[in-house]
Amino acid sequence: MFRSIRSRITIPFITLIIITMLGLGIFITIHTRKAYLQYQQAELTAAARMIGDSILPVLQDRTDPQALDAQLKHYADLVDMRITVIDATGLVIGDTEADISQMENHLDRHEVAQALRQGLGSSTRASETLGISMMYLAVAIPSHGKPLGVVRVAFPLEKVEADITHLQQTILLVMLLATAVTIFLATVIAEQTIRPLKELTKAVDEISAGNIKAGLGAKFPIVETSDELGALTRAFNHMANHLNLQIDALEREQVKLSAVLQEMSDGVFIIDDQGKINLLNLAAEKIFSAPSSTSLGKSFAEVVRYHQLIELWQRCKNSGETQTAAVDIMDKQLYLFVVAAPLGKASPGSVLLLMQNLTRLRQTERTRRDFISNISHELRTPLASLKALTETLQEGALNDPPAAQRFLQRMEKEVDALSLMVSELLELSRIESGQVPLNFIATSPCDLITQAVDRLRLQAERASLTINIDCPLDLPFIRADQSRLEQVLVNLIHNAIKFTPASGVITVRACQGENGQNSAAVRFSVQDTGIGIPAADLPRIFERFYKTDRSRSSGGTGLGLAIARHLVEAHGGKIWAESQEGKGSTFSFDIPIAQ
Repeated sequence: MFRSIRSRITIPFITLIIITMLGLGIFITIHTRKAYLQYQQAELTAAARMIGDSILPVLQDRTDPQALDAQLKHYADLVDMRITVIDATGLVIGDTEADISQMENHLDRHEVAQALRQGLGSSTRASETLGISMMYLAVAIPSHGKPLGVVRVAFPLEKVEADITHLQQTILLVMLLATAVTIFLATVIAEQTIRPLKELTKAVDEISAGNIKAGLGAKFPIVETSDELGALTRAFNHMANHLNLQIDALEREQVKLSAVLQEMSDGVFIIDDQGKINLLNLAAEKIFSAPSSTSLGKSFAEVVRYHQLIELWQRCKNSGETQTAAVDIMDKQLYLFVVAAPLGKASPGSVLLLMQNLTRLRQTERTRRDFISNISHELRTPLASLKALTETLQEGALNDPPAAQRFLQRMEKEVDALSLMVSELLELSRIESGQVPLNFIATSPCDLITQAVDRLRLQAERASLTINIDCPLDLPFIRADQSRLEQVLVNLIHNAIKFTPASGVITVRACQGENGQNSAAVRFSVQDTGIGIPAADLPRIFERFYKTDRSRSSGGTGLGLAIARHLVEAHGGKIWAESQEGKGSTFSFDIPIAQ
């Protein structure tokens, strides 16, 4: 019925007060009117008895009517009432306001008849003579035990009604003031009572709308009373503080969990029972090129699009058991180990997918296998040759000095090759572990190129090759260990000489800021017109012992380019190769300029 506690308090209270005031006003009015009429009647009775006693001698004599009229007028002026004297037969013998000759017999008047019977009579009615409402009171005038006549006094009710109306107006005014004060007090009391409830309601609304911090941050009134409202407010404040602490703790845990999840190198998906993605971390976004802003809420199959992963998720969802699988994603060259685990009661029907990216580990394993295979191959040839030479010497070649000398020379050559291989392996290992100290100084790119070319120019001329230098003299100095960087250039030029047919051209150049290159570095390049490198081999040519075509490889350990790569990276640079089979190759690397 009532929509608010305030209305439940104020409306019944005000209604009760109004009803009480109306009832009290009506009661007071009726009681006051009755009391006032009784008082007026008593006054009229006293006046009538006094007048009756005073005019008894005149009534007994009745010889001087003027004396009676004079006496009645005198009393009428004193009591401000109409006075009428009626004899026992009902004849009016005196009246202060009307001509008695025109007045009819009053024996049938109620008050007169009653007074003659009982000694006292009263009546309230309109006066037939004056035409106004009057209160009549008649008193018998006894004489020798019999009523000699009646003295009747009349008082106009207009004055009585006016007095009563004035009294009613006063009572009504008091009632209105009392009601207004009551309404004000009821409103104030109700407001004071429900104010904490309003604050509590506001806080609960904020919390229910999801604005938890705003809801718990509301300033509640401190209610010191021991009633139910005070207990409710204190309980809510205690609950709000406790909930705030819990939320802060949960937020801290969520931040930690989110940080761990986002920093994980493994991809994570959480998929609900409808197949929609509820969560994915940064690693998963990178693996599948699926930003969370566009992936959350979408179907897992729509975002991932790899049937192995979709089938793994479906098997886990249908069986309710953890599933694992190794998945090759060919187009992205990724190798993933995927674990699908149901979330159980925490989120019925949901599945957690953990994708461990083992691509680098697989590449490392492949590199390790290739390294073992390569080094085995490189060692097998000289060792087999040494064994064959040793067996030949043991079988009698020692008795043939010229042959023995020739075999020993070949053995020395194989041992030198093995020594070179071991030396380069040790050198590469030291470079990779950072044990080779580099002495960085400001170095001229052109001086570096000139020294490297001068070391191999004679070898190039023997192979009928031309070496050209293209190096502007105004190039800035670079920050480099001159001997180590010269070793890089020597390795690259040496390879160019080995794989370039006679009459070929080798160009060694340095430049800065050309073809969109980094202006903060100088780019070195060694370009030849040799046999080139197959496109499939280009990504692996800087690996240890890797050779593009072992059947055509002419000497060397396969470690030169690996050493060059590590030395360039130790200078803060980058090395790469570009090649077309039959058209030659270009090896380039960038070295930062000296600051």
